[in-house]
Amino acid sequence: MDINSFVLFLVLGIVLVAVDGQIIYRAGSRYLENSYTDDSSAGSMARLVSVLFHLAVLGVLALLSTIDFSADSPLESVVTRLGVLVLVLAIGHAIAIKVLTRMRDRLDAEGLSQRRYEQTTESTDQVERADHEIDEIMVPPNDDKTAPSVRGFARRFNPSAHR
Repeated sequence: MDINSFVLFLVLGIVLVAVDGQIIYRAGSRYLENSYTDDSSAGSMARLVSVLFHLAVLGVLALLSTIDFSADSPLESVVTRLGVLVLVLAIGHAIAIKVLTRMRDRLDAEGLSQRRYEQTTESTDQVERADHEIDEIMVPPNDDKTAPSVRGFARRFNPSAHR
């Protein structure tokens, strides 16, 4: 591969990686915004994933530029290398999407657990308040003057008792 083909491949490869990385960053930050309570946190996590993507794929790009593909012309060599790079970009893109999806799923599960905990805490508080209100209700004492006696009850309803 001559120097012009080499430079053309590197320039086109860097442009493809940069464009795909920006797509991952922008779409990823919007994708994570619903799960994060703070939008800057979503942007930070998407930025970290896109930086990892850029570094990994640029490393593969550098390795691809050194591999010698048998081709009849320099243009065919560039096209072959770009084809391999596009396949690597697709794999890298899929991995980045999977990472973002895992992050979002984990955050959604944590948010659901937090909401359930808050609902349980609110229910417990309501029960405790109701118990406290019940404790404050005055119940008259159970003495002989206010309550019917067991013996009197038995005499009235059981004629064979105490005869």
